[in-house]
Amino acid sequence: MDLEAIPGVGEKTADRLAELDDPEAALDAGDVAAIARAPGISEGRAARIARAAIRERHGDPGTFLGTDRARELYRDALSLVQERTVTDYAARRLETLYPSASESRIEEVRAFAAEAMDRDPSDDVLDALAGVEPLEPPADLRVRDRCLATGDAETYAKAQEAVPEVSVELVEDARQLSELARGYATVVALDEAFAGVDIEGDVRVEPDALDEPERVVPERVLAFFARNRDSLRAAVAVHRAAGLDAPCDLDSLAAALDRLDGEGGVRGDDELDRLTTAVNDIDAAVSTAESVANDHLREAIEERDVTIEGSDLLSLVERGAGVDSLLQRELADEYDAAVAAARDHLVDALRLADTESIARRAFPDDPTFPVNHDEGVVSRLREELTAARDRRATRLKREVAADLADARPDAEGLVDAALELDVELAVARFADDFDCAIPAFEGNGFEIEEGRSPLLDVPFEDVEPVDYGVEGVTLLSGVNSGGKTSTLDLVALVVVLAHIGLPVPADRARIERVTELHYHAKTQGTLDAGAFESTLREFGGLVTGVGDTDGDGPADAHRLVLVDELESITEPGASAKIMAGILEALDGRGATAVFVSHLAGEIQAAAESAVQVDGIQAVGLEDGELRVNRSPVKGQLARSTPELIVEKLADDEASPEDEREFYARLLGKFDGEEQE
Repeated sequence: MDLEAIPGVGEKTADRLAELDDPEAALDAGDVAAIARAPGISEGRAARIARAAIRERHGDPGTFLGTDRARELYRDALSLVQERTVTDYAARRLETLYPSASESRIEEVRAFAAEAMDRDPSDDVLDALAGVEPLEPPADLRVRDRCLATGDAETYAKAQEAVPEVSVELVEDARQLSELARGYATVVALDEAFAGVDIEGDVRVEPDALDEPERVVPERVLAFFARNRDSLRAAVAVHRAAGLDAPCDLDSLAAALDRLDGEGGVRGDDELDRLTTAVNDIDAAVSTAESVANDHLREAIEERDVTIEGSDLLSLVERGAGVDSLLQRELADEYDAAVAAARDHLVDALRLADTESIARRAFPDDPTFPVNHDEGVVSRLREELTAARDRRATRLKREVAADLADARPDAEGLVDAALELDVELAVARFADDFDCAIPAFEGNGFEIEEGRSPLLDVPFEDVEPVDYGVEGVTLLSGVNSGGKTSTLDLVALVVVLAHIGLPVPADRARIERVTELHYHAKTQGTLDAGAFESTLREFGGLVTGVGDTDGDGPADAHRLVLVDELESITEPGASAKIMAGILEALDGRGATAVFVSHLAGEIQAAAESAVQVDGIQAVGLEDGELRVNRSPVKGQLARSTPELIVEKLADDEASPEDEREFYARLLGKFDGEEQE
């Protein structure tokens, strides 16, 4: 696939996409998560690229939405589905759905929607989805407790490139290798020449280490899983709750994740916990051990009566002896007991094992008061404990990394499947919330049964259902606030959703497949001369383009035209004539169009051919409120609100007879209009 052939993808973006394992498969599937793994590409950008790739694959020019109002209806329709997602990813992924003139694209989405509607959006699944996020690469990794060593310059360069996470050192002999071992918990020698050399410390000769860098740096594997641990756990929960087929063994993955902490370390190992605690607590334990010794010795001194003969005291003074000599002479046993108590406390507090002998040397045998530790010994103990901790941690990391080394592709598939399930469940919830059905593409025009618009500012369950169908061109009449615009919105919504491939909010719907939807919203106020001319030019291009792509060719440009009260563009008399002409032209080209107008009678009179008029009929007034049959009645001009009020007054038996006769004469004027 030529990535730069995708609209909106330039050379730099193509280079980034090329770094994906399989960019062509990701683009063909519209896989936003996979595309977003390319460096420097956000989810929003990935969604736009995916949509452009889909259009390119289906030969779709992307011109279905022909007006601002049509595009606004599409955004409203998409929002209804996006509001039912759990993850941000799914909301982005839904942006790859758009109304299309391509039959192959529509059928592709219809197949997806049909499967999605069979999904069960249970609370357990939705709760689990809340924790799923697209996987992220780990931050820059640096490991400081081990290094690689080699005496070969070429191997040195190769190692730096293969394992940038650790230091690589050049050494000439075993002495330099030994020096490295004193500074690192582990040294991995890459040269066979060092095999058999006896060096103190953890020095491993592994000439093939660069062939499997994960053995040297298991953190490379673990960092990815640690960073994405919560999302992976949530994806495991989603698969279990939804009964999805998993690409890996869920129990094994969950167990491996349970052994990781958020930093990529291994948890749940008693020995590692012991060593870690010992390193962290060594200073506090030494300080407390000193206090134990000094408290013990102080009590011993306070309880003893020490008697020194004059000659002995003189001898001690002449030799310059101090309290240490006095302790050694008079309190040797008590000092030994105090030091023993300090040593025991240090060993017990740190739960020492292999390093116990070092710890016991932290308090010297020579009497002093107060008792002080040997800082050199404590530093040695700290180094030994730290090295033991790091070696233990590395070994455990290798074990877990071995379990996870080949699991990354499966982990990505696991999360991707959970995220895609959220997309499907959003469609299922949309269809369920709004009583949707998959529409049929057949015949001309459209026919909607029991359609209810979820875009109205009332609870969906309170929306009155509408039945309406049109073939050819039609005028839709009705009283103010009777539902003409909402009916037009319902038609546009059903057409947009159908051409996306999604279910529509109706019990049944039949839709003509069209190439473009032109929905012209109500104009606010009379237009000036320039705007009026621009509007006429727009309709001129629209009319001449319907049913004929080049003006004299076959009828293959099928447009649905919806217009709301075009008469407001100019004076009523001129508006009626203009709309009559537009409708005649559309009818002559076999177009489907619905024009909402209060001038239906005038337009009929101005038209040279018969124009269908449907009416949203007001059935009366009740307590001052208009009662309306929301489903348009075919072939009937709607009665106006003034006519209903006059009729009510004429039938009011409580009024004087002469007033009722007056109202009856007024009512006759309306009857005359209808007869004309």
